[in-house]
Amino acid sequence: VRLRCPCGPVTAFVPWDGHRSGNPVRFHSVPAFAAATDLAIDVPGHGKVVVDIGYGGTFYAFLSAEQLGLDVCSSKTRDLVSAASAVTEAVKKQFKLHHPESEDLAFLYGTILTDGKDAFSEEPTTNICVFADEQVDRSPTGSGVTARIALQYHKGLIQLDQSRTFRSSTTGSLFTGKAVKATKFGDYNAVIVEVSGEAFYTGTATFTVEEEDPLKHGFFFK
Repeated sequence: VRLRCPCGPVTAFVPWDGHRSGNPVRFHSVPAFAAATDLAIDVPGHGKVVVDIGYGGTFYAFLSAEQLGLDVCSSKTRDLVSAASAVTEAVKKQFKLHHPESEDLAFLYGTILTDGKDAFSEEPTTNICVFADEQVDRSPTGSGVTARIALQYHKGLIQLDQSRTFRSSTTGSLFTGKAVKATKFGDYNAVIVEVSGEAFYTGTATFTVEEEDPLKHGFFFK
């Protein structure tokens, strides 16, 4: 299934037994890359912290919750959200992002706090994604896992086709991710990342076209 997302075309893969779809589902990302690593940021109320910024369809700042005096697995979600939001605002003020194709995408969507376990391991690594207006993702985050894999690959912590498992600290849900192809994206060395997890139906939509609709086939701008 090919989807046109705001960041570009994404290809999803869904098992099908002839009667219904199954799990796991997976997708191949747009080119993902490390925008900045080991960037020192002054965060009001927390002092100086070191963040990485990765792009996986949107930009995220990454750092261990420990740098903020928190534990991503045991601290209160409200405390994690407040700290992550402070980091997001600080990064926005202190670092200018660049997207190779669209400046409309050159903005920081949020901050992902981690358990700091970025080196390859068979064990899951836990994170929480705080994005947009202090929203918290129920999952490890597709674009977030993509960006985190891109950063780990950039730092030489994982190799192509080496899978890692990511856990959401809020729900415990799991995604797996791996870099499947090295590529270029503008001036950036990038990777295509495969993310997989479980998906379930939550609703359907029906679209109707009436014959007398003069714009039923769409229209073009000149």
